[in-house]
This record gives sequence, structure tokens and C-alpha cells, in this order.
Amino acid sequence: MRFVLWGTYCDDALTRRAPYRQEHLAALQQLKDAGTLVTLGPTEGSTHVFGIFEAENQELVEAIVKGDVYWRHGIWTEVQIYPWIQAF
Repeated sequence: MRFVLWGTYCDDALTRRAPYRQEHLAALQQLKDAGTLVTLGPTEGSTHVFGIFEAENQELVEAIVKGDVYWRHGIWTEVQIYPWIQAF
């Protein structure tokens, strides 16, 4: 199944994420290599985050997000995850 993630960043995210950026990107690359992550990134201005995941269930995606260094350190302040049906 595919899932869409939509969330928000903290204020001053570009500065606050700096100490965690390499760890975050390395984890995303592992997810991408495993086929779990389709895409993920910020909106212009880094106010929101958008992602698409391929996983067996929503709980797995939620666990991935809650294990991410950006979530653990408050860089991502809120996330919603929705099952997604790709029409095209």
C-alpha cells in the first residue's frame, strides 16, 4: 500500500535541523533503497513536509516517522499519514 505524509516544520527549521541533517538524510536513503520511501521533502520555505511511502500498513509508516531524528528533536512538529490510492 502507499501512504501520503503531510506535516509541518518548527519555526527556524533550517537552522534547527542542521545538527541532525546528515543522520536524517542517511536514514531516508536507506528507506529509499529498501523501496519503502518513494519521495519526501519540504515545501519551499521549509514550512511543510510531504512524502509518499510504500509499506504493508500505516502503523509501519507511523513507526518510521516517529523514529526519524527530525521527529524526535521537534523539527517536524505535526504529521498526518493517509492511505493513498494512486490513480495515475
